[in-house]
Amino acid sequence: MPETSLMPPVSPASLSVRTRLREAARSTPPGLVVTVLAIAAVVLVAVFLMIDLKGNVAYVLPRRGIKVSAMLLVAVAVGVSTLLFQTVTANRILTPSIMGFDSLYILVQTALAFVAGAATLAAAPSTATFGLEILLMVGFSAFLYRWMFTGATRSLHLLLLVGVVLGTLFRGMSSLLQRLMEPSEFIILQDLFFASFNNVDPGLLGVSALLVAAVCAGVWRMRHTLDVLALGRDVAINVGVDHKRVVMRVLLMCSLLVAVSTALVGPVTFFGLLVVSLAYQVCRGFRHTWLLPIVVLLGAIALVGGQLVLERVFGFATALSVIIEFAGGILFLYLLLKGSLK
Repeated sequence: MPETSLMPPVSPASLSVRTRLREAARSTPPGLVVTVLAIAAVVLVAVFLMIDLKGNVAYVLPRRGIKVSAMLLVAVAVGVSTLLFQTVTANRILTPSIMGFDSLYILVQTALAFVAGAATLAAAPSTATFGLEILLMVGFSAFLYRWMFTGATRSLHLLLLVGVVLGTLFRGMSSLLQRLMEPSEFIILQDLFFASFNNVDPGLLGVSALLVAAVCAGVWRMRHTLDVLALGRDVAINVGVDHKRVVMRVLLMCSLLVAVSTALVGPVTFFGLLVVSLAYQVCRGFRHTWLLPIVVLLGAIALVGGQLVLERVFGFATALSVIIEFAGGILFLYLLLKGSLK
């Protein structure tokens, strides 16, 4: 007798909505996804610039332009750096911010305010503090990455532990200095601890744009090498990639991107994790030729759209960075519970 299956045949109509959406995502050409996201980002930027535009247009429009330019720059810097970091670590839950960047930024600001005074720090030339912050953060990350990612293969669990420990150390030192400060100086300093797009220095914005553009140009030239790195260290070495040199170059690019973004607007810890996780869901091919623009466009949509809703719907009832950190934190916990840390 012919063998019969105990399971009834499944017709296409009986497939769940989730399965259909997943199959549609896999069959959607990445070029079409990029085009749709680009159109959505351009529309949101245009709406942000033009909505309710009245009064002194020559004053309002440039200020909106600076704000939206800062959001686009942060979307590029944080999104690309997180994607690169996850590629070289072969882990989709780690971000450069988890490695202590934000805590180091707060420590630098606190130490400068403690030594020179918060009022002096606020009145100091923005280019000097901007350059010092970038130099310290890039130097710290170069030291940490060289220790953890060169030579023998290191455990990613150890890397995460080192980042958490260093972040805790930096926060503890910052808290100690803050307790020794005058309350009035602490109030001035506290404004620097949250990401803000409202008071961005136009001069620093131009310098940051040049740095980010130079790094992204190098990243784009390495996009095919990044595809190989995503396959793992052994595979990359077998096909002729100088793994140690390439990984250090990529990590220094990550460091510079995160340092520029953090020094410009402040820390955004989980924003990169949020947009990169969405990008992996949208792009099933995992090729950096498509992942890079998708991450950037999703970041632009999230920041510009979120700021637009925050201003026009909620009337500045909260800060955009608070919403981003809340959503990203929930996603981080979800990925941990799902077992994404491998």
